[in-house]
Amino acid sequence: MTVATGRVVAGRYELSTLIGQGGMGQVWTAYDQRLDRRVAVKLLRPDKVAGQEADELRRRFVRECRVTAQVDHPGLVTVHDAGSEGEELFLVMQYVDGADLSDHLAEHDPYPWQWAVAVAAQLCAVLSAVHAVPIVHRDLKPRNVMVKQDGTVTVLDLGVASVMDADTTRLTHTGTPIGSPAYMAPEQAMGGAVGPYTDLYALGVLLHELLSGDVPFSGSTALGVLHRHLYEPPLPVRRLRSEVPEALETLVLRLLAKDPQHRPASAQEVYEDLALLLPARGTPTGAPLDPTRPFLRPHAPWPDRARTPAPQPAPATPLAPPAEKPDVARAVDEVKRLLGEGRITQAVDILGAILPAAAEQHGPHSPVVRTLRKQYAATLMDDGQYRRALPELRRLADERAAEAGQADPQALRFRYEAAQCLEQLGEPAAALAEYRALLPYYENQYVAGDPELAHDVRRRIGHLLLALGDRAAAHDTLARLVHDVERLHGPGHPLAVEVRRTLEWLGQVRG
Repeated sequence: MTVATGRVVAGRYELSTLIGQGGMGQVWTAYDQRLDRRVAVKLLRPDKVAGQEADELRRRFVRECRVTAQVDHPGLVTVHDAGSEGEELFLVMQYVDGADLSDHLAEHDPYPWQWAVAVAAQLCAVLSAVHAVPIVHRDLKPRNVMVKQDGTVTVLDLGVASVMDADTTRLTHTGTPIGSPAYMAPEQAMGGAVGPYTDLYALGVLLHELLSGDVPFSGSTALGVLHRHLYEPPLPVRRLRSEVPEALETLVLRLLAKDPQHRPASAQEVYEDLALLLPARGTPTGAPLDPTRPFLRPHAPWPDRARTPAPQPAPATPLAPPAEKPDVARAVDEVKRLLGEGRITQAVDILGAILPAAAEQHGPHSPVVRTLRKQYAATLMDDGQYRRALPELRRLADERAAEAGQADPQALRFRYEAAQCLEQLGEPAAALAEYRALLPYYENQYVAGDPELAHDVRRRIGHLLLALGDRAAAHDTLARLVHDVERLHGPGHPLAVEVRRTLEWLGQVRG
């Protein structure tokens, strides 16, 4: 990718200095000409990502940027803008003044264990907010973490790894894993379903590196590194640094458990363990980039200055008049317009607001309300709001099954989408159980047979088995799937190619 200093992206962002470069793109400092501020611009080339059509990647990119921009947390870099220009995708972010964690570690050897705890605790706060959406970062590593001058930590590249990762495999056509092998959880390396537990493993790798000076598993090839992630136990950090508290070593080993079910249940749980090791409140050293400072003097100004007088409260405002009942028909037309313009978040808010009024006007079980609820659930799914979509889909599935039977195609479709929500919410065991319960219906041609959906469900079952660590069952499931897809569509079918690639990778890593 050849990009020149001074180039203006999207008619607004003037590129200044190249600050990072990789196989898939570049990161530049730039100036926002409209608001006269410094920003960071990430340029990505869709044609560098094997196995994905450029148009599909652009669609995924815009969707991921829209979803991640909804996460409001001070530990996440702010996304200002995103889109495409020519053959490139661009992402415009807040410019963060500080050092990335990799450089920070290199400049402080050995890294104080109290600093490692403070960094990890801040990361847990970010991950907890991200996982609640739910979003999985997928590429948490020191280069994607910035330590600012005041010691606060900022996480970069949320959502980008998801775009660069295909739905069905972590591999490019050359057999190279997408992502960072040194920080990749076993289930992620095998192409299994990822979840919050995947980010917690990466946090364990990062903590081990901060405490010991190196990642727990390294090697000369990506394949060698991934093999060690799968089969070798990590070296306990106290063997390398005896001053590290035993409780911290135990936590790192739990985070690095091969089986996701043996890791801590959530980032919140990890934070509670780390909180016991955080420094008590006190006076900061005054040094910049000290990650313990936010805990020593929470919310204090940086640099530390005398306290300024608190602003006087504003006079009370009179209560607003009661809101009028929404016009359901007009709101439906507005939702259609917004969806046509791709303004999904706004459409979700309107649908959620008009449903109670529609139920009052037409009855909770009327065709109008049922249609609105279907649209609401579908729009929540499209907006990535799986936690809110799940109960809506379960309710729709139960009502439809009560009316038309368990094998009704629409009832099954609602259950299938509910299983997708469980998968996205990082509940692989629950998602696996739901897909397994659905599969007989899609395979039975006399009930609701649908070979294509049956193949998709079997693929998802295979990847969930990988996520749960049952690689033998996953291999068997995916091998039988390839055989059936090739028999029906031939060896060149995209699903057969993708699953065969996963099987080849599984065989290599197991070997």
